[in-house]
Amino acid sequence: MSAPSIRAVELAKRYRVNQRAGYQTLREAVAHAASAPIRALQSSRGEPGHGRALDGYHWALDEVSFEVTEGEVVGIIGRNGAGKTTLLKILSRITEPTRGFFEVGGRVASLLEVGTGFHPELTGRENVYLNGAILGMKRSEITRKFDEIVAFSEIERFINTPVKRYSTGMQVRLAFAVAAHLEPEILLVDEVLAVGDARFQRKCLAKLEDVGQHGRTVLFISHNTGAITRLCRRAIWLDAGRVVDDGPAHRVAAAYLGSGLGTRAAREWPELATAPGDEVVRLCAVRVRAEGGEITDALDIRKSISVELEYEVLEPRWVLVPNLHFFNDEGAYVFVTADFHDPAWRRKPRTPGRYVSTLEIRGNLLAEGGILVGAAITSFNPDVVHLYERDAVSFQVVDSLDGDSARGDYAGPMPGVVRPLLPWTTERVE
Repeated sequence: MSAPSIRAVELAKRYRVNQRAGYQTLREAVAHAASAPIRALQSSRGEPGHGRALDGYHWALDEVSFEVTEGEVVGIIGRNGAGKTTLLKILSRITEPTRGFFEVGGRVASLLEVGTGFHPELTGRENVYLNGAILGMKRSEITRKFDEIVAFSEIERFINTPVKRYSTGMQVRLAFAVAAHLEPEILLVDEVLAVGDARFQRKCLAKLEDVGQHGRTVLFISHNTGAITRLCRRAIWLDAGRVVDDGPAHRVAAAYLGSGLGTRAAREWPELATAPGDEVVRLCAVRVRAEGGEITDALDIRKSISVELEYEVLEPRWVLVPNLHFFNDEGAYVFVTADFHDPAWRRKPRTPGRYVSTLEIRGNLLAEGGILVGAAITSFNPDVVHLYERDAVSFQVVDSLDGDSARGDYAGPMPGVVRPLLPWTTERVE
């Protein structure tokens, strides 16, 4: 087994809330440094209110522990304020932990904020060499990579201009090009890529994939769960400064997307009296199954998916119509489908008893990302909504980088609520 490339043990970071802004005097800085051993001893003995917010303090990280082995590409997800950026700043040695420790084995390149590591008065060219020197690279190594860095950043005309005159987009381009091309053993990337234009984001994602395939360790923060599941086999979910989940990226992403709703790939209501519905019909269960039949909340985009509704009919003479409502993780309606076509029950009343209605969705139809499913049963003539469970189940559609899905060999984002694999033909004409 590979040795850990990154090891974090009970990392915690506390900030003072509403702290007065300003610079320390030299005396204050020296006094702060001199008292560091005493503060560390107090911290190791435990401080009152550890792990929770004190008056005037906020714990951005609290008891965060994990290991990343050499060559792993790990995604970090979580809501704003979850502690993701604080964690990368500690691993980059930009800030110190209040408690705990970490080990990093190898040269680290980080892209956390626009312009991080750049000297504004120096030119782009000079900053490339400065960043390489900080990484411990020889000038000859940097020179060998220089043309490739500049070509990737697409700012050849301005490479000899001081960075302080660069736009935000230009700074992002050069910063990412430097971080990705100077061959660090460990690359830390924050959501800063969202600042760039869509085309450059695609280049960056493709480059991150390439970096991971060459055996370098990557920690990648993103709110885009599709990017996380494409690039990373593993994900860490942070919330309120703590690790909520750590495991396969598709499973963690699905859990994160459904966290605020309490939904999963299967929901059951064993007590009819409290189940969704009325005196005519009650919902018993909703389940999402993969092509092989197993219940799972992570599904391959290329394979068929089935969603089944189990329900109990209590009164006869009603023409019942099961229907499902699909929403993506942005809340947009993907589609609605109803069972109007089953010849056994089309416009026929159902006798009392237990039923299971199953919808099959063929592969290469849904787009990647999170899907929420609402379950409903209505009646036909008269039109009555007997039950509607808005967020009954949820699952994650995982796209492939194998090149045989609708995405092909393209690694960037693909908009749209569906992603069908449609036939194309091309003919040469004289």
